[in-house]
Amino acid sequence: MTATGADREAAGSTTRGYWWWERRRSVALDVGLALVSALECGLEGVEFAGNTGLPVSVGVVFGLLAGSVLVVRRRWPIVVVLVSIGMTPAEMGFLMALVGLYTLAASEVPRRITVVLAGMALVGTFIVTYVRLRQSVAEQADFGPGDWYVPLVSVFMAVGLTAPAVLFGLYIGARRRLMESLRERADSLERELSLLADRAEERAEWARTEERTRIAREMHDVVAHRVSLMVVHAAALQAVAPKDPAKAVRNAALVGDMGRQALTELREMLGVLRSGDALVAPAAGSGGAVPLASVAQAAAAVAAAAASEDGPRLSELEALVAQSRQAGMVVELSVDGELRPYAPEVEQTAFRVVQEALTNVHKHAAGAKTWVRLAHRGSEVAMQVENGPSDAAVADAGLPSGGNGLVGMRERVLGLGGVFVSGPTDAGGFRVSAVLPDVSGPHSSPSGV
Repeated sequence: MTATGADREAAGSTTRGYWWWERRRSVALDVGLALVSALECGLEGVEFAGNTGLPVSVGVVFGLLAGSVLVVRRRWPIVVVLVSIGMTPAEMGFLMALVGLYTLAASEVPRRITVVLAGMALVGTFIVTYVRLRQSVAEQADFGPGDWYVPLVSVFMAVGLTAPAVLFGLYIGARRRLMESLRERADSLERELSLLADRAEERAEWARTEERTRIAREMHDVVAHRVSLMVVHAAALQAVAPKDPAKAVRNAALVGDMGRQALTELREMLGVLRSGDALVAPAAGSGGAVPLASVAQAAAAVAAAAASEDGPRLSELEALVAQSRQAGMVVELSVDGELRPYAPEVEQTAFRVVQEALTNVHKHAAGAKTWVRLAHRGSEVAMQVENGPSDAAVADAGLPSGGNGLVGMRERVLGLGGVFVSGPTDAGGFRVSAVLPDVSGPHSSPSGV
């Protein structure tokens, strides 16, 4: 595996305090090349001093100083190439010329500068080779090649001493830039993957929170309504037991039936939760974070079970209203339009809205007359539960209120793209209205009730 940029930054520089070098082996390589180049130029300086009539020591020192310029090839490659071009007439610094041209071609120097300097080195090498070779041919009387010999050999020498170094440097530079680009891309992909992982974890947490909220809302609707009716019937049972034993027996039977219904719905909901936990458990037991796919499967399972055929339907509104009547509420049910099947989530939401509204009447408006209206429209279903002012003659059942009923109804309706309105009426009562689009058919804009 390749180290990422973050890993390299965490590891720190291995050559801190070594000027422009990035690694220690680069220092060793450049210093070694500079020593070899200085030695070469120093030896060639002896011959140069003899040809020019200078003292040998001057030629050697000049060669040593000029050859040691190669140590700065990474920082100033143009300087190295210019020095090597300047030393071409003295026939010194062949190693420096080769390494300088290679470094120049592999560096980030603009290509036009590289072409110009390489051309100058090529022309300089050609001229020096042409002159020296022509002198050598003139000094050998018994060697008489054709006129093509000197130019051709000079061209070969000039190209051979410049082209390979330049081409190899261009190749290494392109490869280096490609590797750097791939490394940057890998770093970028790593950052993107990290962001995606964080985002997936956020979505997973959001899905868990949403599912917990939905389950809490379902349990609130089931428990609140059933228990509210049980409390009302228990209060009635306590009041009529001494006077009308037969009615007390009926109320006791109703309390038992409602308790059994509440337990049945709670068991079904807990069974769905266990099936959802079974989907998440294998991933959670693996030692890491719960994958988003597992959470989504669990949420889908719970949602699918909640939307199954066993859930409440609008056709059960008559039974729901009858239960409230049995608890002593004066309630009227009116249905406009022809009853037709809707999507399961639409029917369940409509049923729960009416159920919670009737529960609120039991809690806050004992003895109030209540009207339940249901309207089937083209591509939507509307429901309204309105109650009048509470009857002061009827004792309050003393049911506690958690303040989550209206909030849960609003969340349910808005989650399906519907409209929810609630508030007091001018007559001193309270009204709850909701409109739900039929998500199984063509959508239309919900209107008010």
